[in-house]
Amino acid sequence: MSELDSGAEIDLPDADLDVAAAPGRELPRGVKPLLVLGKIREVLAAFSPERPELTIPEIRRATGLPPSTCQRIVANLVAEGFLDRSGDRYRIGLSLAYWAAPASTGLDVVQLLGPIVRQLRDDTGETSCVFRREGNLRVCVAMAETHHAVRREMHVGKLMPLHAGSASRVLLAWDDEAADIVLGGELARYTDFTITDAELLRIALAQTRKQGFAITSEERDAGAASVSAPVFDAQDRLVAAIGISGPTQRLTPQRCHDWTPRVQRAAREATRQLGGRST
Repeated sequence: MSELDSGAEIDLPDADLDVAAAPGRELPRGVKPLLVLGKIREVLAAFSPERPELTIPEIRRATGLPPSTCQRIVANLVAEGFLDRSGDRYRIGLSLAYWAAPASTGLDVVQLLGPIVRQLRDDTGETSCVFRREGNLRVCVAMAETHHAVRREMHVGKLMPLHAGSASRVLLAWDDEAADIVLGGELARYTDFTITDAELLRIALAQTRKQGFAITSEERDAGAASVSAPVFDAQDRLVAAIGISGPTQRLTPQRCHDWTPRVQRAAREATRQLGGRST
């Protein structure tokens, strides 16, 4: 039996420590990783809202763990209440829900996402914002303003329509109830590029959900463009849209596409901060 399979700790060179940890959660220098914790995380991460119950072979395929290691870890997780078992199927233990409850108590989402918003601004040079739905509108709840002299006016608390702009597109694409309400009402025109036909907007929402982001130009304000992506919570529910916006002279169509991966990365980081699982 190997040291790894027996659960024994193996010393890693200092250079390997950062590789073994997720970004922002590196171990302090000189602290050795407990390798078994990584395996436990892999087993727990195999479960999702879409796949709440798994068999041992399914867990093994999802994690890539050796059969004996997977069997032993799962058995111990059941014994400790991290997993529950029914026949040959396993699911996340109900005890974890109790232990996880304090994580969301008093959680200030805006404060939590602040560093991500500022980093997105610094990386792209453009104003970055977080929008949440408020009835038939969206509201800016966090932002970091560009350092460019030419900028799009934006402030925390600003209310905007829920059918125009990339953040609106995101907030509707993953919220069927909101989409039905908005598409069933009047779609006001703000510029020549505002989508005012419900069927065309429905098609645009489907495309947004398929690709995982939205890019719009001059839908709400002439001369302004934006890129946005969705942020989810631990229950895979849409929480907000995060993105960048600015004048079209800088955010050209090509530039918007260039910045899209960075916006999506910020959305994944925000989702992880809220306990969600990014894809």
